[in-house]
Amino acid sequence: MDDLLELLRAGLPAEALITDPDVTASYAHDMASFCEAGTPAVVALPRTVEQVQHVMRTATALRVPVVPQGARTGLSGAANATDGCIVLSLVKMDRILEISPVDRIAVVEPGVVNAVLSRAVDEHGLYYPPDPSSWEMCTIGGNIGTASGGLCCVKYGVTAEYVLGLDVVLADGRLLTTGRRTAKGVAGYDLTRLFVGSEGSLGIVVKAVLALKPRPPRQLVLAAEFADAAGACDAVCRIMESGHTPSLLELMDRTTVQAVNRMANMGLPGTTEALLLAAFDTPDPAADLAAVGTLCTAAGATAVVPAEDAAESEMLLQARRMSLTALETVKPATMIDDVCVPRSRLGAMLEGTAEIAGKYGLTIGVCAHAGDGNTHPVVCFDPADADESRRARESFDEIMALGLALGGTITGEHGVGVLKKEWLARELGEVSVELHRGIKQAFDPLGLLNPGKVF
Repeated sequence: MDDLLELLRAGLPAEALITDPDVTASYAHDMASFCEAGTPAVVALPRTVEQVQHVMRTATALRVPVVPQGARTGLSGAANATDGCIVLSLVKMDRILEISPVDRIAVVEPGVVNAVLSRAVDEHGLYYPPDPSSWEMCTIGGNIGTASGGLCCVKYGVTAEYVLGLDVVLADGRLLTTGRRTAKGVAGYDLTRLFVGSEGSLGIVVKAVLALKPRPPRQLVLAAEFADAAGACDAVCRIMESGHTPSLLELMDRTTVQAVNRMANMGLPGTTEALLLAAFDTPDPAADLAAVGTLCTAAGATAVVPAEDAAESEMLLQARRMSLTALETVKPATMIDDVCVPRSRLGAMLEGTAEIAGKYGLTIGVCAHAGDGNTHPVVCFDPADADESRRARESFDEIMALGLALGGTITGEHGVGVLKKEWLARELGEVSVELHRGIKQAFDPLGLLNPGKVF
């Protein structure tokens, strides 16, 4: 420990190192349940690339594991500390280095908060689409590490589609530059895409070149109530089959709607079994909403209410963003699943989840990026109740198994981390796992970067 601190202090200012165990304990884990976390030896908060390189060179010299972190809003345990590690927090590297309206790019450090970037580019008439529900807190580096999604993915895609290039500090301290600033480029293997979603297991992102889009018109939102989830899922299929491109297509089940109403008195229709939110940011969103409203009615909607203006639309979006937080008030703890299935199987996924909730006698609320088939079943439980905790974990696993059986994936945007690494092997298969491990070995031969995660 003394050697580690002495070497770190040689290249870092005193304020960049935290050793007080009461403080370092607060950096031990992210927001996931049922994920083991160790005790870090030290927390490093560098402000420059050179300081990150110094941390990694020190770690390599002493064979000390390093756990990269952003804002720790993750839901898979990917940022959880291991015993004796260096927690490398990138939150102090929070500068927006460049915004180019001509090239339609932003160049940022990893600690930039998603919402801060979104507002900054908006001032230039530009738009950075990825918008996780935690966008007011989560960082771009964390978004890149877990390949985050958000509410607008149905039209605009996920984080991976906006990362053009990266600067990455490798395990031995070397600086690697990947990708490009240009609109096109296919030189060499796509190492940039390899790092997106790697959860800090291959290198430390210290700079990102991000693609931007022109700012779209302000979107309008429609809310459609359904007497059952099957009708809402049928509406989703009708909307997508008809060729519409909504900027948002979200679903909240009755449990979620009621939780949001209890927490924030949002005035959502508490008697509905499923609430579908659709939005368009087209030149004539009212016409698009009218067409979608007709499809919802044909699918059995009991009420279709288009927002009258941007303020009402924002209220509905805020209600959706509150979903996970609101469900946390149902019981003392939650496990948030992240299973994505083909849109055509969305109804089967929700029906199966309801059956699992009944089987285990648990409250499981579901909110979903319905247009992507990306569901977030939230298992609510009391961790002080050993039997309920067991049932929560078993139901969580059964939901993942259901997703795979329906042709889906165990994670659409939250990542693998500690929580789902056993399930990753089941999804990928033996050959793919072997190749993944070979890639890890090439980038991190000593196994120092975020050990125990992903694999």
